[in-house]
Amino acid sequence: MKVRASLKALEQKPGSSVVRRHGRVLVINKKNPQWKARQG
Repeated sequence: MKVRASLKALEQKPGSSVVRRHGRVLVINKKNPQWKARQG
């Protein structure tokens, strides 16, 4: 999982969903798990 300052580009990828867990913003992509990321 990558840690990024901005998740805007990853939100646009097909299959992406933005999730909030434990106060963190995560991007999870079932189609392409290499785009899994956390903000901050």
